[in-house]
Amino acid sequence: MRKNTQHATRNTKLPFVFSNFAMTADGKIAFSDHHFTPFGGQRDHDHLFELRATADAVMSSARTVELSSATLGTGGERFRKLRLKHGLKEHHLRIIVSGSGSIDPDAEIFKSKLSPIIILTTVRAGEERLEKLRELAVVKICGNSEINFADAFRWLKREWDVKRLLSEVGGELHGTLMSAGLIDELHLTLVPAIFGGRTSPTIADGPGITKVADALHLRLTELRHYGSEIFTVFKTDPRK
Repeated sequence: MRKNTQHATRNTKLPFVFSNFAMTADGKIAFSDHHFTPFGGQRDHDHLFELRATADAVMSSARTVELSSATLGTGGERFRKLRLKHGLKEHHLRIIVSGSGSIDPDAEIFKSKLSPIIILTTVRAGEERLEKLRELAVVKICGNSEINFADAFRWLKREWDVKRLLSEVGGELHGTLMSAGLIDELHLTLVPAIFGGRTSPTIADGPGITKVADALHLRLTELRHYGSEIFTVFKTDPRK
């Protein structure tokens, strides 16, 4: 049986969207050059795949997929069995976000054929680039110049039966999703390290806000620690 505590969504036309980050003590999720290298411990590594094992689809950005050579896989036999235990398919869908459609066709993710890949993009990618992407994956155009994520998520639930979507996107895109009220739950691991750097990404980059009244407020629902790492889960305010 799939866990009911994280299954229900506030808007039945949208999937339940949850995100996962490891963050340093100074609030950074990658180095100042935006290159991501896993820096959490083994428990954080396992937690990532445990969360994937509860998701119908896992979503990442084109830049993240390219820089980290990520395949967005299930993590091996242990976690495939966990998916089956949760009543899910053996492999989740893999979703890449690329508004410009500029993802490298030779990226590592396209070499893995275990599960379908969906690319969310826009008209500005251009027909020539879109045709090349269609040779690699299912391509969904979600806007003219910017991706309409609410529409994209509704489409994923309607056409692909995505009830639980795990977001593993970078800081700027995650900030966009949070500002739009599209993140239901945030899993955040605090790692005892300092990266520094004014250009190092955080979990919510972008233009930001200028008034406390505009802040997105979270509700802590879980806190535990393993060694020196602290694992937290936050709920967001219900979507309208």
